[in-house]
Amino acid sequence: MLSIRLSRTGKKHQPNYRLIVVDKRRDPWGNYLENLGTYNPMVKPKVVAFKTDRVKYWIGVGAKPTPTVWNLLVAQKIVSGTKTKVPIGKPKVDTTEKK
Repeated sequence: MLSIRLSRTGKKHQPNYRLIVVDKRRDPWGNYLENLGTYNPMVKPKVVAFKTDRVKYWIGVGAKPTPTVWNLLVAQKIVSGTKTKVPIGKPKVDTTEKK
C-alpha cells in the first residue's frame, strides 16, 4: 500500500519536510518513489510548495495520505474534505490491574 507522508530533513531545531510517496512499510528516510514538494514550518508565513497535479495523480492511483498530510492538502485546497484529528504522542496504556 502506498502512502503520502512527510520526511524530515534539515538541521537540529530547524525542521524542513519533503512530501514523498513511499510504500507504507518502508522507512521514510530511505528510498521513495517520488518527491511531491516541500514544507517549511519555521518561516512566517509557512512555506508549502506541493506539486498539485502529481499529488492528485497519486491519490487517484490509491496512495493514502497520512492525517497530517491530509490536513495540509485540505488547507491548500488541493483536495476537498474536512480536516481529520491528528493523534499526538503515544496512546495511553491502562496501568490498573484487572481482578
